[in-house]
Amino acid sequence: MLLLEVISGETLPKPDRGKMRFHKIANVNKALDFIASKGVKLVSIGAEEIVDGNLKMTLGMIWTIILRFAIQDISVEEMTAKEGLLLWCQRKTAPYKNVNVQNFHLSFKDGLAFCALIHRHRPDLIDYNKLSKDNPLENLNTAFDVAEKYLDIPRMLDPDDLINTPKPDERAIMTYVSCYYHAFQGAQQAETAANRICKVLKVNQENERLMEEYERLASDLLEWIRRTMPWLNSRQTDNSLAGVQKKLEEYRTYRRKHKPPRVEQKAKLETNFNTLQTKLRLSNRPAYMPTEGKMVSDIANAWKGLELSEKSFEEWLLSEMMRLERLEHLAQKFKHKADIHEDWTRGKEEMLQSQDFRQCKLNELKALKKKHEAFESDLAAHQDRVEQIAAIAQELNTLEYHDSASVNSRCQRICDQWDRLGNLTQRRRQALDEAERILEKIDILHLEFAKRAAPFNNWLDGTREDLVDMFIVHTMEEIQGLIDAHSQFKATLGEADKEYNSIVGLVREVEATVQKYQVPGGLENPYTTLTANDLTKKWSDVRQLVPQRDQTLQAELRKQQNNEMVRRQFAEKANQVGPWIERQMDAVTAIGMGLQGSLEDQLHRLKEYEQGVYAYKPHIEELEKIHQAVQEGMIFENRYTQYTMETLRVGWEQLLTSINRNINEVENQILTRDSKGITQDQLNEFRSSFNHFDKNRTGRLAPEEFKSCLVSLGYSIGKDRQGEIDFQRILAVVDPNSTGYVHFDAFLDFMTRETTDTDTAEQVIDSFRILAGDKPYILPDELRRELPPDQAEYCIQRMPPYKGPNAVPGALDYMSFSTALYGESDL
Repeated sequence: MLLLEVISGETLPKPDRGKMRFHKIANVNKALDFIASKGVKLVSIGAEEIVDGNLKMTLGMIWTIILRFAIQDISVEEMTAKEGLLLWCQRKTAPYKNVNVQNFHLSFKDGLAFCALIHRHRPDLIDYNKLSKDNPLENLNTAFDVAEKYLDIPRMLDPDDLINTPKPDERAIMTYVSCYYHAFQGAQQAETAANRICKVLKVNQENERLMEEYERLASDLLEWIRRTMPWLNSRQTDNSLAGVQKKLEEYRTYRRKHKPPRVEQKAKLETNFNTLQTKLRLSNRPAYMPTEGKMVSDIANAWKGLELSEKSFEEWLLSEMMRLERLEHLAQKFKHKADIHEDWTRGKEEMLQSQDFRQCKLNELKALKKKHEAFESDLAAHQDRVEQIAAIAQELNTLEYHDSASVNSRCQRICDQWDRLGNLTQRRRQALDEAERILEKIDILHLEFAKRAAPFNNWLDGTREDLVDMFIVHTMEEIQGLIDAHSQFKATLGEADKEYNSIVGLVREVEATVQKYQVPGGLENPYTTLTANDLTKKWSDVRQLVPQRDQTLQAELRKQQNNEMVRRQFAEKANQVGPWIERQMDAVTAIGMGLQGSLEDQLHRLKEYEQGVYAYKPHIEELEKIHQAVQEGMIFENRYTQYTMETLRVGWEQLLTSINRNINEVENQILTRDSKGITQDQLNEFRSSFNHFDKNRTGRLAPEEFKSCLVSLGYSIGKDRQGEIDFQRILAVVDPNSTGYVHFDAFLDFMTRETTDTDTAEQVIDSFRILAGDKPYILPDELRRELPPDQAEYCIQRMPPYKGPNAVPGALDYMSFSTALYGESDL
């Protein structure tokens, strides 16, 4: 009952003072009845359970009392008490960092929300900027201490419990926060009152601003209308179309630029006035009454007068323009025709007085004459325009045009100039005719000179080229032909001299005419770039070159006579040496075919040929000396022999090479025969088969020829895939470099291995095993004991160390060494 009196502020009935159970129940019922009278429904809470100490019932009743008397009265924007209290906390703490109130348990654990609520209403009690989210215990103690000391809010909560509890009790925090709300409720009411006053003042200030703006806009608009009216009512002009057009353009500028802002200003003025009256009426203020003369009706009347003046001014401008336009049209027509005429006559007097035809050539003069004839026609056509100009000037004078003086002056200038142009045209026509006659005479002379000078000049150029031509001859017939042609040319020089004098005479006549009439540029010939000096110089050159050509031809004749003698010497010797080399080559080739006697006989005969060839070398050297004289004489052809020094050198070198190659092949065949034990008959058979398929006698066989040769010797090669594989294996042996050919040495080596018994790697390994006493390795001392010293050292240096089982120091692997000898390992 005491709790209810304190929390509700009301007095409850006097409690019973007895200590008996029924006294206690009666007092509790009095408390419950008071709670029920406040509109709180108590469900399942009875006086007996509370008297008996039922903890759950007692706590429930206490929370019901707190919720009803401490929290339920809280109202924010018509929300429930809990939601309203939460919204109040969110609004008050919104400006603070690290504070985000979303509920009444976790949002208050770090203490910053409590401190923010205190700082928002009493910033003098807490320095919020010094608080840290990392010190929740310090924050909570600070808030609780300040609230208890300065706000009379008891410490209802334990900071340690709030920090250590995962989810603090929501009801306890709500109860404590509600104390903050009630503590600051007075400040909230003051804030609401201040807002209401500000709102009223703001409306009043806005109304006053609108009144002042209306007065300013009305004054400005009326003043602008007052200044504009005199200009619209003025009817003064300079009596010219340009002046009226200027006024019309000014009026258009006024309507386009100056008036639209004023139209907007008038509309804004009316809008502001209506808005102001509406706001005053809605806020229960008296209607606004503008100062005298600035009523909306006053402005409307002034505006209407402005529009009437505009209409009258525009009508006057248009009528004035129509009046002046007719007069201005005549003036423009006069000006236009005068401008065209003056543009046409500009430069014409200077052109007619010009002496430009004095510097012209005939074709240019004829063009000028045609141009002058066209000008005369044009001049006659312009007579009508001059008459029209004079007629318009007369009409403007009759109508008293304001600028008649300038029109008359210009018309007079045009008429005077027209008379001068007629006189100048006649004089220029006579001068052109005289100049044409003189230039035509000069032109005929120039043309005749050009027709005759060009072929004569070409003849001179060709003659000079022929006389200095660097001829190359190799025979007596060629030089004799040149001498005969030169003799025929000298017989024509008399007629050429007559033509030269006649052509030069034309130039002399032109020079005399130009000097007499002083014709500028008359000496220049338009039909040719040739001059008399050019022909004179070239004719002089020809007369000097003729004897020089005689001397050159005679010197070349003597040279060709000497060359003919050298040709005969070289041919005589070459016709001896060439056939001898060919005979020796045929004989060596026949021996190389291997069909003439035994190998020893072939070798003996080849060496005899070798000695004979070296003994014949002085003949080659003698021929080289003669060939040197041939080269010095620049002799490239010799009809007396088919041999050249180059073919003889090649034949000589091929003969020596063939002898050496055949000697080497015969020696290798003897070595093969003796080492492999083949008979002379076998060797002849191999050679005969090889030669049979060597159709071109090149000493080599193509793969298909080689296969046919093997088959002819009884070697079996299948035609199936396996046979092809076997043949390719054989080709890899006889042609290891893949040249595409099989030479006789490789062929003989292959056939020898195929038909004789040869040592193998296994036989060599068995021999080493005997020397080693059946051991898988051999020692250096055993090799030195059984083999010659040089061969023993050869084996010791090349045998790899033995790495098998039971190896002893110094043991050598003779098996790997043997297989390496026959290419069967990587050693």
